[in-house]
Amino acid sequence: MADELQSALAAIRKEIDSIDAQLVELLNRRAALAIEVGRQKGRGGKPFFTPEREREIFQRLDQTNPGPLQTTQLTAIFREIISAARAAEKPITAAYWGPEGTFSHLATIKTFGESTTQMSVNSIAEVFRAVEHGQADYGVVPLENSIAGVVPETLDMFPQTNLRICAETYIPVHHCLLTRCASLAEIERVYAGPQPEHQCRGWLRLNLPNAQIEAVAPTARAVEAALKDKAGAAIGNKLASELYGVPILAENLEDDPHNQTRFVVVGANEPARTGKDKTTVMFNLRNRPGELYRALGAFNQFGVNLMMIESRPAQRSSFESNFFCDCVGHRTDENMRGALDALQEITLEIAVLGSYPLAQSL
Repeated sequence: MADELQSALAAIRKEIDSIDAQLVELLNRRAALAIEVGRQKGRGGKPFFTPEREREIFQRLDQTNPGPLQTTQLTAIFREIISAARAAEKPITAAYWGPEGTFSHLATIKTFGESTTQMSVNSIAEVFRAVEHGQADYGVVPLENSIAGVVPETLDMFPQTNLRICAETYIPVHHCLLTRCASLAEIERVYAGPQPEHQCRGWLRLNLPNAQIEAVAPTARAVEAALKDKAGAAIGNKLASELYGVPILAENLEDDPHNQTRFVVVGANEPARTGKDKTTVMFNLRNRPGELYRALGAFNQFGVNLMMIESRPAQRSSFESNFFCDCVGHRTDENMRGALDALQEITLEIAVLGSYPLAQSL
């Protein structure tokens, strides 16, 4: 019986080895084709990161996958295949708000894969500057959280830059309590950024009502602070726990189990229309009654669906605001063109921050 089992396993493993050899050959053929694509892109000045093309690949995988691999598993595999092929075309650097172990780091890996050079910088503003100054090809920044709302530091950078939004991705945000303390009773301080603290406010009030909250951002910096504090803990994630060697005392601290953060990729290129797109617009209005009503009416007139609207203080003028809108559709769509033309007549200034493939929230 044992001999029959070993013989059956040997036959299966032999077939697996044969398939692996075929995969290596096919992957190298794919990489060779990607290098040729890179040559053609270089001649035509085309961008090497094309989220619209990647979306097409992932959609086709979803439609043709017969199993037993789940589509999410197949997507994760192909994300790394695409990342390696892109690196063969041209090495790409993506900047993110670091250090390693932040949710921005996770979003960068999810968007670009491990074969992309990941450049850690110290702030959201530095992400924009790294791309503007050519130190990075793209930047990954958080834009909004499903609980805490928009990230003002990101919105406030758009009036100061010519960079565009090239893509978006959603990251599930599951917070952990990282500490060297053996129990909650030993914790006197919790290190957390404003967004994580907001997202875990209920849990903290219930479980650590007497702990002092120390504002430290981003997540990885908070974990570093907790590592040095014998009575400290940090709100972090599992990747930070692994990278910095800080044990997890409690998991899923977020008050909403569906907590997620939307990240956007900023760069110089604008993806082509896919049919399922999002456009982000920034505009400034005259300070008089009814102006916002009239501006929003332009979208309604042409049947453009708004997904988000937010205002931020205009940095160059007191008591004036910049408005940001996310709209369903691509700037080349007929109804979007009509809405933007109508908006142009109403606003003092208007800028399309990008049209890019619409990502599905989790």
